[in-house]
Amino acid sequence: MPPSHAESALHHELMQAALQAAQSIKPRVREIELNRCLPQDIAEQLAQAGLYRMLTPRCYGGHEAHVVTFFEVVETLARHEAASAWCSFISNTACLVAAYLPAEVAAPLFAPTKLKAAGVLAPRGKAVRETQDGVAGYRISGRWFWGSGAHNADIVIGGCLVFGADGRLEIADGSTTPTLLTAVFERAQVLPLNNWDSMGLCGTGSGEFEVQGVFVPAARCAQLAGGALLPGPLYRFPVFGMLAIGIAAVAAGIAREAIGAFITLATEKVPQASSRTLAQRPAAQEAVARAEATLRGARAFLLEAIHAAWANADAGNEIPLEQRRDIRLAATHATHACAQVVDRLYTLAGGSAVFTDSPLQRCLRNVHVATQHMMVAEATFELTGRLLLGLPTDAALL
Repeated sequence: MPPSHAESALHHELMQAALQAAQSIKPRVREIELNRCLPQDIAEQLAQAGLYRMLTPRCYGGHEAHVVTFFEVVETLARHEAASAWCSFISNTACLVAAYLPAEVAAPLFAPTKLKAAGVLAPRGKAVRETQDGVAGYRISGRWFWGSGAHNADIVIGGCLVFGADGRLEIADGSTTPTLLTAVFERAQVLPLNNWDSMGLCGTGSGEFEVQGVFVPAARCAQLAGGALLPGPLYRFPVFGMLAIGIAAVAAGIAREAIGAFITLATEKVPQASSRTLAQRPAAQEAVARAEATLRGARAFLLEAIHAAWANADAGNEIPLEQRRDIRLAATHATHACAQVVDRLYTLAGGSAVFTDSPLQRCLRNVHVATQHMMVAEATFELTGRLLLGLPTDAALL
């Protein structure tokens, strides 16, 4: 189904905003890496440009954009500076929680146009049922890994396991699955830990954050497994699938940057003991062609999976297991294919690529951090492979 006029106009608007922001941020790549988290003024710039509220419900002042728009905006940012792209996708996906909260709670939390969000869906927190001043809620403590953008955020979300007042883990009715919820914390309730000392995506501030004994009203806690409270195709998409799409978008942008950087280098560099440029070598010619085909092919598979799922969601249907499987498989494949592209071009670039001023060494470091995220890790191939083989599989995280 072709995009509507409104979707096309919004896509163009956000892509232009992304390109303008990316071009102004790119000269600060080195500063961002050394800072180990996104400088606050850059986070503010991205939020002001509307690039942090692409997935926020329209009724709360967000764009509620098509998933393809989300993918291509993040990809565009990553072509220029990967940390800002990563933090953008994290803030956007964190804002999906707004669709799962009561309107009277979500509206004041998510309506500010410069809202910056962060958080982790993995249930690393312990939420104990409690009532405070007549308000039902949870007393929550925990420490979460991969807290990208938490230093910049106004609100931070955290996945939790629920425990009763007797200290026993709650099990969802009629199942053997523990009760999971996603809490929305005020920034003042969260302590980001300065322990992000990584080889790549250095400027994302993706260290741990912790919460100790804070009370969160039940109305500010979402149960994502129960389905969104708002209509619309965007909120029928699987949240974990959206995370994987965001990671793949960053990886695709990194691979595109690597191809461009290699072409520039190859047309200028004359390797030692040679009279020809690197571009004149058959190995370089083949590598560039394979890199272009690999990147475009991986993107095409992912975009095909997104469009198929969107068509179902837009028709008012739940997205079936097969399409949720394909989203995760395509996103995981794209991320790893992009890493292969970067690896090959880095190797062919020779000694020029090892220095800090080479985009290729930065692409190499960044893309291999992206591949380690659990949403696109190697185990995802096993998960989706079991489904393709028709084997019994726990698909709760699809």
